[in-house]
Amino acid sequence: MASAELRDELNCSICLSLYTDPVSLRCGHNFCRSCIVSVLDAQEAAGGYSCPDCRAEYPERPALQKNWKLRNILERFSSTQPDMEETRIFCTYCTKSPVPAVRTCLQCETSMCEEHLAAHNKSVNHNIIEPTVSFKDQKCSTHNEILKYYCPKDAACVCVSCWVAGDHKGHDVELLDMASEKKKEKLKKQLDDLNPQKAEIQTRVQNQQDRKKKIQEKASDKRKNISERFMDIKKQLEMAESKALSEVSRQEEKIVSQISHLIKKLEIQEDELSRKMRHVEEMCRVTDPIRLLQESDITVCSHGGDDDTGGDGGEVSSEEDLDEVLISLTLHRSMRDIVTNVTSELGVHVPDLLLDVDIAHRRVKISEDLKTATNSEEEQERPESPGRFVDFPQVLSRCGLSSGRHYWEVEWNQIGGCEIGLSYPSIEREGEQSCIGLNDKSWCLGMCDGEYNVWHNSVRLALSVKPTCPTLGVFLDYEAGRLSFYELCDPIRHLDTFTASFTEPLHVIFCVYKGASVTIRS
Repeated sequence: MASAELRDELNCSICLSLYTDPVSLRCGHNFCRSCIVSVLDAQEAAGGYSCPDCRAEYPERPALQKNWKLRNILERFSSTQPDMEETRIFCTYCTKSPVPAVRTCLQCETSMCEEHLAAHNKSVNHNIIEPTVSFKDQKCSTHNEILKYYCPKDAACVCVSCWVAGDHKGHDVELLDMASEKKKEKLKKQLDDLNPQKAEIQTRVQNQQDRKKKIQEKASDKRKNISERFMDIKKQLEMAESKALSEVSRQEEKIVSQISHLIKKLEIQEDELSRKMRHVEEMCRVTDPIRLLQESDITVCSHGGDDDTGGDGGEVSSEEDLDEVLISLTLHRSMRDIVTNVTSELGVHVPDLLLDVDIAHRRVKISEDLKTATNSEEEQERPESPGRFVDFPQVLSRCGLSSGRHYWEVEWNQIGGCEIGLSYPSIEREGEQSCIGLNDKSWCLGMCDGEYNVWHNSVRLALSVKPTCPTLGVFLDYEAGRLSFYELCDPIRHLDTFTASFTEPLHVIFCVYKGASVTIRS
């Protein structure tokens, strides 16, 4: 009962609930901050302020003082009554004011505070449990009796009637506490089994987090490296631009200077001609025949070639213009040097690959520059050669790659099927073993029927991606044993990577079927 009386003292007179952020007026009365603020706001509209409890009036809006002592009392009260706000289960017998229940009697189906629980326990010996308002989980749904036993056979909690005369008659049953302890032991064993699994997963998570961190650090370093490279490229581009512009300016200055010189000479000639023309005009106006005839004739020189030679052996041709080829070559050389520097810094070599006509199958036509292989319906007239492919339309490159990192590009005409890749020179020249990918001496990427597939040692793997562009990139890192294929779309897409320990020089190999054509791009 004391708990109920204490609760009444801790209730706000405005909201009739426990104080929330209690504050005090000068008259000493306490209220929830939000409650009294609402009241004062309403009083402000009416033109006066007063305490809701004692009606004490205030000429001005009263200041609100936090009541720290009351706040501490509320916190202690709430900590001793945790179920009151959470479960809202109150003592069945405290009817005047709700008091939180501390226990519930299963037989009586009542909840009690500490005082009523003490009186109840003196009179009877009932099953007392944590406060609850639901009894269906604690009593048998058939006999409405308290569940006291556990039937392992049916995995069910049962009452005495169920065991003696009900559905579980004759079954071996256990007391709930004993069955509960057994299950706890079983759960502990399961926990012991799960702990190593959890630890393993935690280790794997940590490994992945470490890997994630390394990738992020590597990506950060790579971004920094790329930024530095592009800064260097920008400087080189600025130098290339400066060179090209300087060449244009040099040619402009040279030709313009020559033209300016010629203009000056022509202007002098023009002045001389003007003077002679004025003299002739004056002579034409002379009326004295003797004077006119005695005047020496004016020599008129022809200047027909002066516009080309400048009158002194030739300085500039009227057809002379900026040497655009020289300007283009200057720019091309600078750009080539930039690309060479970049590939050199990246440690990647772009090989000059040429196809070997002496090895090509007779139905594989090789272009004059030895860069393109095309399937031909007619056999090419070629001399007998022990190294020539006999059964499959294939061709190898002349030179092999036996070290370093290399990159080149291949363009497919997207007609028919073809296969590109690398092969040892010791690959068979006839029979099934001579086909690219059907042996342990070659690795290839195939394009056919709108799909990609990779082959090695007769193992074929179809790729999930579909061809979207005709240009492919091939990267070889001989020492690392890595051969990768890329589709040069936007963005560039990685298709597949072979890993192997290479033991022979690797030659580029093409296999072109009907209609197909493949070109090595320079």
